[in-house]
Amino acid sequence: MNVNSALSSPVFQLFSATAGTLMLVAGAALGTLKLFGRHVDHALESYKSWLIMVPLILLTMLLGRVAVIVAVMLLAAFGFREFARATGLYRDWLYTGSVLAGIVALGAATFVPDPRLGSPGWYGLYMAMPVFVIAAILLAPVLKNRSDGQLQRMALAIFAFVYFGWMFMHLGFLANSTHAYAYLLFLLLAVEANDIAAYISGKLFGHRPLRRAISPNKTVEGGLGALAVSLALPWLFWPALPNFTWAQLVLIGVVVGVGGQLGDLIISTIKRDIGVKDMGTAIRGHGGILDRIDSLIFVAPLFFHTVRWFHGL
Repeated sequence: MNVNSALSSPVFQLFSATAGTLMLVAGAALGTLKLFGRHVDHALESYKSWLIMVPLILLTMLLGRVAVIVAVMLLAAFGFREFARATGLYRDWLYTGSVLAGIVALGAATFVPDPRLGSPGWYGLYMAMPVFVIAAILLAPVLKNRSDGQLQRMALAIFAFVYFGWMFMHLGFLANSTHAYAYLLFLLLAVEANDIAAYISGKLFGHRPLRRAISPNKTVEGGLGALAVSLALPWLFWPALPNFTWAQLVLIGVVVGVGGQLGDLIISTIKRDIGVKDMGTAIRGHGGILDRIDSLIFVAPLFFHTVRWFHGL
């Protein structure tokens, strides 16, 4: 991945053109609705944020592999920071520092070449990293010589590292693939399309709550609409997905369609339990970092290991 390969890549050009077209269509639709007196202020705030985020995503891809790995690592770190502040873990710097050090170590394992194979990204170390970081977290109360309240803090730190760090950083490891543009851009587009489809389908057809106690606005009809869109997208972008069979296209559609919604519900469960509406205010119209990447966190490792199993990296 570098500037020259991006500019000459038909896959990068396809997804860039698709993103640009979707932004133009969305802007025109929102403008038309506002012209006819519809209340679209919240949607417009989200749209304005996407006008910044989409170029930033494409620019990061354009700059290459290192930029993608660093960007994902920073998102993981800032996402963990939101979680730590919301749960109170942020007050304990030994646990917080262990998780942040683990996220940096994941970024390093994603970047450095495998010493045995010479391939970009040290896959074996990356897969083993939870063992070492969890061991360090478990040692924290011993080093502090404290026991009161430590079980909860250990559990929060371990969950945070595995979920916001290790699982999410699979997205960065995809930058090491020979098909990095196809995998990364498809995944980002498909997960966002899944979220939008769930919202629109729920607004138009939703009646039956999907999980009322966790996210009362999500409906079964919205979930089915999102799944239908996610199953269709791999076929639409089949030319960009290298050598995928029809069964594999269906499988990655299910991974995105089901996994994306589960990721959203998991963050909703956390927010509901600790009594907050959003995990932060970092992104105008979207809430915090975690509110924007919640679906990606869950889908990234599922997608990664699916494509690695069938096609390698």
